[in-house]
Amino acid sequence: MTSDLPAEREPDAVGAAGGAGTADAGGASGLAALRPRLPSPLVELADERFARRGVRLLLKRDDLIHPDLPGNKWRKLAPNLRAAAASGHRTLLTFGGAYSNHLRATAAAGRLLGFATVGVVRGDELADRPLNPSLARCAADGMRLVFVSRATYRRKTEPEVLAALLAEAGGPCFVVPEGGSNAAAAQGCAELGLELRGMADVVGVACGTGGTLAGLAAGLGEGQRALGFPVLKGGFLGQEVERLQTEAFGGRRGDWRLDERFHAGGYARTTPELDAFADDFTARHGLPLERLYVAKALHGLTTLTEAGAFARGTTVAAVVTGAAEPAEPPGRTPAAGSSPTPPLP
Repeated sequence: MTSDLPAEREPDAVGAAGGAGTADAGGASGLAALRPRLPSPLVELADERFARRGVRLLLKRDDLIHPDLPGNKWRKLAPNLRAAAASGHRTLLTFGGAYSNHLRATAAAGRLLGFATVGVVRGDELADRPLNPSLARCAADGMRLVFVSRATYRRKTEPEVLAALLAEAGGPCFVVPEGGSNAAAAQGCAELGLELRGMADVVGVACGTGGTLAGLAAGLGEGQRALGFPVLKGGFLGQEVERLQTEAFGGRRGDWRLDERFHAGGYARTTPELDAFADDFTARHGLPLERLYVAKALHGLTTLTEAGAFARGTTVAAVVTGAAEPAEPPGRTPAAGSSPTPPLP
């Protein structure tokens, strides 16, 4: 296996697999004008916990693809934005919880590319409360927030419920699923696997709705395997990844599996153990970790390495799917609690 890390390129247009698109996709100058950093940097990290087990650790810095659309959000949203533009729709409607990175990225895409955006938020009890920093960012980027009960949210894909949500949004919209995960998104995330071909034996990634793992595994080469760390509990994600791969690629693709032990109690939850791990990782490497996804994946990979799960000589890559806090472009006032995109280690 080669030890060379890939050179960075800046494409002239966003590509067909989801790092990509037409010149006019989503706005006057389109996705290409946003100048995504693709392929994202791949850097080696010296960590004694891996080194003493003879394991090499790489970080795939997808968090540096774009300050407003970082990580898997770019890879999943780009093909959906291109499809929305092709369909003639100028309004995007999507779904998420109160701390949804996907809602935040969709709102930013709308601001940057000239789409109106509607976010259906789980939890009608939130409607009368002050917006948290994540939802405040969505609103500042022009997203109309529609709060629905948890019972309604669970039924959001049912035709009559979706029709009512579209009517409340004011008419026809291009609907992007929760987390941005659909066949187009999985195809977009296949580019992540292609960028990592020949670079690692095992690629670890945190999983919410399964689209990133579905595409990543499909794009990896022979002899490579993907390891997904669900951030929700429930044991449902394997079927969802298989469904997405079937829709996107015609069937199960690649060597992948899930490790359900590192969700820290469920979505948007952490534990003292996870917080201590993330703080220690930052102290060791100067890289703040996003706690709801990235820290859980790295905690899983570190725990497995220390337990001897990977043979000596294994190269492990961890996908950094998002920054610790949403980054602000120059000239904008940061939202409460925000911090700049962390530098390369």
